[in-house]
Amino acid sequence: MSKGNDLSVKQRAFADSFIETGNATQAAIQAGYSPKYAAQNTDKLLKNTKVSAYIEARMEELKSERIADQTEILESLTAVLRGQKTGITLIGVGKGAQDVIEVEPTVTEKLKAAELLGKRYAMWTDKQQIEAAQQVVITNDLDD
Repeated sequence: MSKGNDLSVKQRAFADSFIETGNATQAAIQAGYSPKYAAQNTDKLLKNTKVSAYIEARMEELKSERIADQTEILESLTAVLRGQKTGITLIGVGKGAQDVIEVEPTVTEKLKAAELLGKRYAMWTDKQQIEAAQQVVITNDLDD
C-alpha cells in the first residue's frame, strides 16, 4: 500500500484534496497547479499509477475507519444484550423541568439484540440450508 512517500508534494496535496472534495480541477488548483494546467491535465494526474494507488489506499483506510465491521457489530449487540451499554432518557423533575439520566437497555432492546445475534448464528432457522454439488444425470428410459 502506497503511503504517498513516492509522490511529489503537489501530487500528494492534489490526491488529499481530491479525496475530500471529489473535484479534480478544484483539487489541482488547491494543490498549487495553475488553473490552466488543472483544467487540461487532471485526468493525467488521476491516471498516474502512484497517485491513483495512493487515492485508493487512503479511501480504503477511510472506509474502514467509518464503517463498523462484523466484529464491532457483534460486540455492540452483545454489550446491549448483557446490559453493558446504556442509553439516555429524560425524566421530569417537576414544574416542567427535565433531567437527562442514563438507563440500562430495556427488556425489549435486549431481546432484539438477542434475536439479531441468534439470526447471525442461525440458531432459530426453520428452513435448513443444504448445499450440494452433485451432477444431475437424466436417463431417457421411455419407450419410443
